[in-house]
Amino acid sequence: MRGYEFTVVIERDEDGRFVAICPALQGCYTEGETEEEARQLIEDAIRLHVESRIARNEPIYQEVGSHKVRIAV
Repeated sequence: MRGYEFTVVIERDEDGRFVAICPALQGCYTEGETEEEARQLIEDAIRLHVESRIARNEPIYQEVGSHKVRIAV
């Protein structure tokens, strides 16, 4: 069994729900009523996404890095 590590971004939408996104896995996101729920759900979503890619012999890309960008508008 191989371990993987991914960055997760959590945002709050206009309805107050928490959206969790895994940028390295295109289309891998979920939402919850609390931040903790979103964190738990994204772990399941990532696991299922990776298992599916492995089953289909698709590559699992490794993250190179991430950083924040600050702009003034």
